Amino acid sequence: MYTAFVTDVYSRRIVGWTLSDSMRTEALTLQALNQAIVRAKETVGLIHHSDHGSQNVSIVYNERLAEHGIASSTGTVGDSYNIALAENVNGSYKNELIHTRVRSDVVEVEITTFEWVN
Repeated sequence: MYTAFVTDVYSRRIVGWTLSDSMRTEALTLQALNQAIVRAKETVGLIHHSDHGSQNVSIVYNERLAEHGIASSTGTVGDSYNIALAENVNGSYKNELIHTRVRSDVVEVEITTFEWVN
């Protein structure tokens, strides 16, 4: 099970997220990005910060960013300071939700993730 989050740095709120049993861009990160785009009032001029993961540098992902006028910034290789907020969100999610107890199935993880995000 994989989880992807899109966090608004200004408000520090999660504005897009998804769960998937696949790390494929279309199944994971692109779904979270699409959710964030739908929720945004305006996307032109936004900057998308991410690591150099294959999903975030894929052609389809960067085409979606460009379609909505969002600039991509991947920082430098191996520099976690560029994505410190994302690492903080991921750590909090794992510590507060995932590692606290065993979930019975994917639906339970999805429901508890929804509650945690909201």
